[in-house]
Amino acid sequence: MSIRKRIAAARRAVLAATLTVVSSLASAQTFTFTAIPDQDESKLTERFGRIADYLSKQVGAEVKYIPVKSYPAAVAAFRNNQVQLAWFGGLTGVQARNLVPGSEAIAQGAEDTAFKTYFIAHASTGLKNSAEFPAAIAGKSFTFGSKGSTSGRLMPEFFIRDHFKKAPDAIFSRVGFSGDHSRTMTLVESGAYDVGVLNYTVWDDAVKQGSVDTSKVSVIWTSPTYPDYQWTIRGDVDAAWGKGFKQKVQQALLDMKDPQLLQAFPRTGFVPAQNSDYAPIEKTAIELGIMDEIM
Repeated sequence: MSIRKRIAAARRAVLAATLTVVSSLASAQTFTFTAIPDQDESKLTERFGRIADYLSKQVGAEVKYIPVKSYPAAVAAFRNNQVQLAWFGGLTGVQARNLVPGSEAIAQGAEDTAFKTYFIAHASTGLKNSAEFPAAIAGKSFTFGSKGSTSGRLMPEFFIRDHFKKAPDAIFSRVGFSGDHSRTMTLVESGAYDVGVLNYTVWDDAVKQGSVDTSKVSVIWTSPTYPDYQWTIRGDVDAAWGKGFKQKVQQALLDMKDPQLLQAFPRTGFVPAQNSDYAPIEKTAIELGIMDEIM
């Protein structure tokens, strides 16, 4: 073999070894994700732990779920690259993608293309379910969910302002923020607040499980639909885990069919999503002046 051929062969060997090392390092990295804490933390940790196991098998890398304490913490973890993937609400997803250029919404629940908010009321108010906006909530005590929640704050505040032409503080006797949907349900059921708003899937799941007393609290209005929850991924994951990794993650989410895994959300399945799907959410947040409120 000539010297030139030996040098070329040596270079190929070095290149192959380098690629192997890079591949090994990528596979050794832990791909992390989080989810906005819209329900009880212990339940989320148990449920999303199973999602991590599923994703690990599907994408060929170690995947770990990292719980966070608040909606702003979820956005901050994504911004700081502590997590590379997140199950965000509509508003938090828009905020996170604005903070991390190149990040993308890649999947949403089948139900998230047309999401809804339930307005609920304690039985003592005498308020009943109606197709019309419940104008009689004026003067009652009222609780939103988290300040960063799309279904528990952003969109219900939009509907409230649209009807009354006033800010919530000028409409209700007292306004609170429960922190999450489950807590909102508990507070209204107990009578601590007269009226509240929450994610319709949390309510429907609680009724199905028998964990809410519908003789004490009930749905009084269902909002018009809007886009909401989605999986958002950082744009630099291919650089860290290899070309096509983002697509692998997206496909794994779209292929998730196990009812027990889907119950973590809860959703019937996932469909493709893109950033432009959430333009109405961004527009509404800007109009209400809360786009950067929780940052």
